This record gives sequence, C-alpha cells and structure tokens, in this order.
Amino acid sequence: MTVTPQPVGQLVRRWREHRRRSQLDVSTAAGLSARHLSFIETGRANPSRDMIERLCDEFDVPLRERNSFYLAAGYAPPYAERPLADLGIARTAIEAVLRGHEPNPAMAINVRWDLLAANQPMQRLLDRLAPALPQQPVNVLRAMLHPDGLAKQVRNYAQWRADTLRRVRRQLDRTGAEGLAELLDELQSYPAPSTPYQTDAGTIARNDLVTPVVLATDQGDLSLHHALTVFGAARDVTLDEIAIETFFPADEQSATLLRSW
Repeated sequence: MTVTPQPVGQLVRRWREHRRRSQLDVSTAAGLSARHLSFIETGRANPSRDMIERLCDEFDVPLRERNSFYLAAGYAPPYAERPLADLGIARTAIEAVLRGHEPNPAMAINVRWDLLAANQPMQRLLDRLAPALPQQPVNVLRAMLHPDGLAKQVRNYAQWRADTLRRVRRQLDRTGAEGLAELLDELQSYPAPSTPYQTDAGTIARNDLVTPVVLATDQGDLSLHHALTVFGAARDVTLDEIAIETFFPADEQSATLLRSW
C-alpha cells in the first residue's frame, strides 16, 4: 500500500480486502452498519475522522498509511513524521537499548530495514562488508544478502536467506510499505555468494526454538539469534516504523567472542 490520490472509499476497500475481512465483520467490529460501510467504500458517504481511526484500527493500518486515509477524506493528517534526531526521549531510549545490549550486536532499523543506528559490536559486523557495497542509508538486508556483502561469511546461507525472505514477505503483508516489494524482488534475485565457508544446513547446531545465523570470523564461528523490539502506542510516523533488532549469542563460544570485541 502506498500513498496515492485514491478516494478514501477505495482505500477502505483495499485494506479490508487485504486483511481478508468481510463488510459485515468490519462493520460489526467498528460499530457501524454494513450499509454505511458499503456507502463509504462506494463514495456515497464520507467517513468522519473518528470513523477513519476506527476503521484503521480494525485493519491495523500503519500510521504513514493512516495519514493517506485522512488526506483522501479531506482532513489534515494527524500523525507527524520527525527525523530520528528529533524524537527526544524516544531517541534516548533507542540509544540506551543499543548501548545496554553491548557486548552483543544491536541496531535500529526502519520498516524497510534501512539502518538508523547501531552499537559498536553491530558496527563491527557491518564494517566487514565490501567498502563499495553500503549506500546511504545502508539497507541492512541488501548489505547482508548481497553476494559481495556479509553473505560470504554466512555458513548456513541458504537456510538463513529463506528465513530472511520470509520475514520480508510478512513485513510486506502487514505494512504494505512503499519500496518493500521492490526490495523483496531485488533480494530474491541475488545469486548465492561464492565462498568456502558454506556448510550443509544439517550440520549447523540448532535447537527446538530458533535457528541461528552462523558467521565465519577470523576468531571462529559466531552463532547468533535475534529478537525484535518495537515501540507501543506510537504517535509519530518515524517512531511507528522503527524496530530495534538485538542479537544474542547462541553458544558459549559466540558469547566469549563477543565479549572479546
């Protein structure tokens, strides 16, 4: 879903169908009649600001796209979009999480996995990329999956690539963020890297909970799990799209290696 000059009714219908919801289901949950919802979708009625918010809540529409609903209905968009530097206490919280997670890697990314901030261990990993590869802003997935990037050091590349692409598809389905479909196509087009580090996925140590990414380093293999943290009840578009990705050692060898960094 991208910001377009579409009538608000078309946006409502598109998101309802994207969420695979019926008019009856949505109207009951949002507190309006199915007839009124039909009138909104066909342009015979214009929703109030309160009704737009209720419908967007039902469809779990990201704040950036909610602004497009308001604009299409003739209202001023209610959600501001500030750069990371202007997010005040939220930026302070992000920096505190990144620093506090050391010696383990952590980074702040937006909805398209563009890098916003990173702690020192994460920056050390990214510094292993080919100097000519990163662009500004650095797209973490492009930098890590590109055959000239960090992918060369991933022992379980095929396994990790499949998991990563699955995450991007889920993100696209959830948010419909502009540029994400094109990024997915680009990532899927990358050939496997030419590297001596590739290992049969069946030989990678795994448990019943998660599959780690295993990186070959000069000091030995680095095996990492990752987790994602997002801000609840965001009222700013930038903050709504920020996630903090934290990495944890999957074994004692990896924990020792990270502490040595």
